Amino acid sequence: MSLCNVKSLVIRLFCAFVISLCAGSVVAQDFPSKPIRLIVGPGPDTTARAVGAKISASIGHQVVVEQLPGAGGVIAAQTVAKAAPDGYTLLLSTGSYSILQAINPQLKLSLLKDYQPVAQLASLSFVLLANPGLPANTLPELIKYAKDNPGKINCASTGVGTTAHLGCEMLKVYAGVNIVHVPYNGNPAAVVALLAGQVQIFFSTGPALVNVSAGKLKALAVTGPTRMKAIPSVQTVVEAGFPDLGFISWNGIHAPAGTPKAVVDKLGVEFAKAIAFPDVQNTLITQGFDPESRNAEQFSVFVKADVERWAKSVKDTGAKAE
Repeated sequence: MSLCNVKSLVIRLFCAFVISLCAGSVVAQDFPSKPIRLIVGPGPDTTARAVGAKISASIGHQVVVEQLPGAGGVIAAQTVAKAAPDGYTLLLSTGSYSILQAINPQLKLSLLKDYQPVAQLASLSFVLLANPGLPANTLPELIKYAKDNPGKINCASTGVGTTAHLGCEMLKVYAGVNIVHVPYNGNPAAVVALLAGQVQIFFSTGPALVNVSAGKLKALAVTGPTRMKAIPSVQTVVEAGFPDLGFISWNGIHAPAGTPKAVVDKLGVEFAKAIAFPDVQNTLITQGFDPESRNAEQFSVFVKADVERWAKSVKDTGAKAE
C-alpha cells in the first residue's frame, strides 16, 4: 500500500470515529424521548417498580415494568438481548443469570457477551432456615447431625438451577454431607413445605424471616459477608467456619450489547439517583435487599467475578439444570 493510500485510510478511519462520537452524543442528548421498558424475569418486581417510579418522575417518560417470569427468567433475558440497543429496553438482572449460564450452557445466555451493564442496585444475602423440629440450632450442629443421619435431611429450593438449589448442592459438597435436594415452584411453596416439616432446611431470602421472629422457623446461618440486622445473633457461614458456603444474589440493570456508552451513562445516573431515595431504600430493605449502587464499570467487574464464582460452584458440585 502506498503512503498516500495509508494516509487516506487513516483519515477515513479518524473521520468515522469522530462521526460515531458525534452520533452517540446526539443520541444521548435526545434520550429518552419515549417510555422505557424494564423487563423482570425471576423473582419479585419490587426493585423495578421502586426505582422505575422515581425515574419516570425524573425523565418525564414512563418506565414500564413488564414481568416475563417464564423459563426461570430465560424469556425475559432473551427478550432484552434481541431488543434494539438503544436504551429503551432494559433487563432487571439478578444473580440467577450468573447461575443459569453456568448450569445450562446450551441456553447460550451470557451476561458478559449479550448485555451491557448499566448499574447495580442491590445485593441480597440468603438465610439457611430450618424447621423447629430439626435438632440443630447452628450451621456446625446441622452439619454434625447430617453426617450422623445421612440421607435424612431434605433441602428445599425454589426450583432446579436457582440460587437456593446451588446452596443445597454446595452444602453437600463443601460440608461433605448426604442431603436430598427437593425443588419447589417458587419461594412461597418451599416455605410452606418447610413449615409443614416436609423438608428440614431451605436457603431463603429476607421476607421469610417473619417466620423466624414468630418462632415458626429457625435461622441457622447467613450466607452473605455480614450478619443481618433482623437476626443479629445468627452467624454468617464464614463466622461458622464454612467460608465456601458463602454466596449472595443481586439486582442490577443490563441493556442489550451495543447500547451507546452515552446512553448507558445517562441511564446509570438516573438509576443511581433513584436508589438513593430513602423510601426506595426502605422498600428494598424490607424485602431483604441491601441497597448497593455501582456504576457500569464497577458493575461489569462485579458481574464477571460473580459469573466466575458460580461457574466454579457448578463445576465443583456437578449441579445439573434438569
